[in-house]
Amino acid sequence: MILQAQKRATNTTGDFLLAGPGKIFHKNTMPDHKTAPSWLRPVVEYGPIAAFFVTYYASGLMAATGAIMVVTVVALALSFYLERRVPIMPLITAVIIGIFGGLTLSLQDETFIKMKPTIIQALFGVVLLAGLFFKKLFLKSLMGSVWHMDDGGWQVLTRRFSLFFFCMAILNEAVWRTQSTDFWVSFKVFGLTGLMMVFVMTQLPLLKRYGTPE
Repeated sequence: MILQAQKRATNTTGDFLLAGPGKIFHKNTMPDHKTAPSWLRPVVEYGPIAAFFVTYYASGLMAATGAIMVVTVVALALSFYLERRVPIMPLITAVIIGIFGGLTLSLQDETFIKMKPTIIQALFGVVLLAGLFFKKLFLKSLMGSVWHMDDGGWQVLTRRFSLFFFCMAILNEAVWRTQSTDFWVSFKVFGLTGLMMVFVMTQLPLLKRYGTPE
C-alpha cells in the first residue's frame, strides 16, 4: 500500500523519486555521487610530479615549477568534475605548491620549490600528531576503506606515519642543501615515492596484528 502510494505520488507530481525501500528524495535533492574511474587517483597523485620531472629535463626548474602548478590545478579540477569532490591531501599539497611555486617564479629563487617537500612532509606529521592529541584518527578517515583495523592499530600507524613524515622532511632538507639540483629532482620524484612505498609495505604486519573483519 505504501509503495503504491509512493509510486502514485511520483507519477502524479514528478517531483519525487523512489530510491529504495523507505528512501524518497526530491528530484532536486537527490545525492550526487559519481563513481571515479580507476585511472583518476594515479593521475591526481602522480600526474603533477610526472609533469615536473619531464619539464625539468626539457626546460629547467622554473618551467618545471610552472608545470607542476598548472597540472596540479587541472588534476584537482578533473577530480571534482568526475567525483564531485576534491581529496583533502592533494588539496593541501596544491595549496602549498601554489604558495611556494609562486614564490619561486616571482622571485626567481629555486630555494622555495626545493623546500616545498619539507613543508608538506612536516605539515602532515604535525597534523597526524595533533589528531592523536585531540583523539582524531585522520588516517582511519583516509584509509579506513582499504585497511580494516581497530582503533589501537590506527593509533600505532598514525604515530609511525608521523615519524616517517618528519624523517622525510629532514631528509629532503639534507638532500637539497648538499646535492645538485639534478640529484634533488630525481630524489623528489623517485626517492620520496619509493621510500613511501617501502614504508607502507613494512606496515603490513601491523595490519595483520590489529586487523578486523570487513
